[in-house]
Amino acid sequence: MINPEGGRIKAAFDSGVFVLKLCGDVRLTLCATLDTQAQRLANTPGLETVMIDLREATNVDSTALGFLAKVAMALKGRLEQPPTIIADNPDVRRMLDVMGFSSFFTLVDAPVTEVSELHDLPAVPADEHEMHQRILEAHRILMHMNEHNREEFQPLVEMLEAQKAASSNHH
Repeated sequence: MINPEGGRIKAAFDSGVFVLKLCGDVRLTLCATLDTQAQRLANTPGLETVMIDLREATNVDSTALGFLAKVAMALKGRLEQPPTIIADNPDVRRMLDVMGFSSFFTLVDAPVTEVSELHDLPAVPADEHEMHQRILEAHRILMHMNEHNREEFQPLVEMLEAQKAASSNHH
């Protein structure tokens, strides 16, 4: 899927290895796609290894990061080793470290094996309401990862919850 900001998500599944590659500017517009993928992965038979390749991602917003965390949580206990995130950009690495991703993923800067054929994932459209739900869910997931995230995202989550409460009173 190619969205206006130029973010793309590609994937490949080959003999037990699943690769998710994020390219360009990955933000909440792609979260429905990521979420669908997390759910699908949790039910994939024969899955042994999951790699998330961020080397071509120029930016990954916090909502998208929340869904990467959701992928890890969906797979918890299913894989022998935690999913791997490949990130060679020092800023991205620093952000992942600060946000506690090293507790849920193995962070590396080069892939162990290059994967054959990646294809673009079909876009999963999301309406505004779903988008709102996903932003909320992503940041709740991040808040559970560590103290830093809890402090960082609490105001946003509280604001979103207040908005949600307000909008549900109008229906």
